[in-house]
Amino acid sequence: MFEYSFMQNAFMAGTVVSIVAAVVGTFVVARNYAFLTHSLSEIGFAGAAFGFWIGWPPLLGMMAATFLSSLSIGALDSRYTKRDNVTSAVSALAIGLGILFLALGHTATSAATGILFGSVLGISHFDLLVLLALALVVLLVMLVDYRPLRQLAFDEAGIYRDSWSVRITKYLFLAVIALTVSISAQLVGSLLIFVLITLPAASAKYWVTGVARLMGVAVAFALFGTWMGLTLAYLTNLPTSFFIATIEVVIYLLSLWSFRQRA
Repeated sequence: MFEYSFMQNAFMAGTVVSIVAAVVGTFVVARNYAFLTHSLSEIGFAGAAFGFWIGWPPLLGMMAATFLSSLSIGALDSRYTKRDNVTSAVSALAIGLGILFLALGHTATSAATGILFGSVLGISHFDLLVLLALALVVLLVMLVDYRPLRQLAFDEAGIYRDSWSVRITKYLFLAVIALTVSISAQLVGSLLIFVLITLPAASAKYWVTGVARLMGVAVAFALFGTWMGLTLAYLTNLPTSFFIATIEVVIYLLSLWSFRQRA
């Protein structure tokens, strides 16, 4: 299996994506941003379709759309506005625009399928380098601003003394989520991004406590699902995203069942 360069690239890309998604996902789950992540995946679909229409790389279009949308949602989100309602409105518009851009661009069925369900087995060496660079940006931001991001996600009340600090941290977190969504789409597609970002972290919280341990277990679950998914996809010639989604859901259900047994 590893004698083929496309499988080597796929495993390296899958490893990078899984680590980034699990690390950021730990904060996403703690912050209750799972619905936002799901909506950004649909918005990313519109951005990728727009990229195809005007001749941009799909990843660039997805990044632009998710960045603008996440920051817009953050700006609209206030005590007078329900976040989920705002997110739903932006998401609904994005789905419609995505369909429109695909139609205007006369995008091939294979390209549209790649946007929706991922095309990790088609990742080139150059794509891998771009993915690695973006992943390093995300991890660097998480490392440099680890403390304020941790406090925002796990103890927001403790940073309300400085409203500007809270606002900046929120926007930074939204930008990190947007970039993570764009990166993860390369592996599982825009429809299943939330699988890698939310499920490993959601499963981990049933086993351990503490931010560092949560991230460690979430990364382990994400890597296991990705590596097994890629292996099964190679052996069966079936979609990688199907196996990854199934494995992560099974892990989550087993974690939930085990927690209830222990409770």
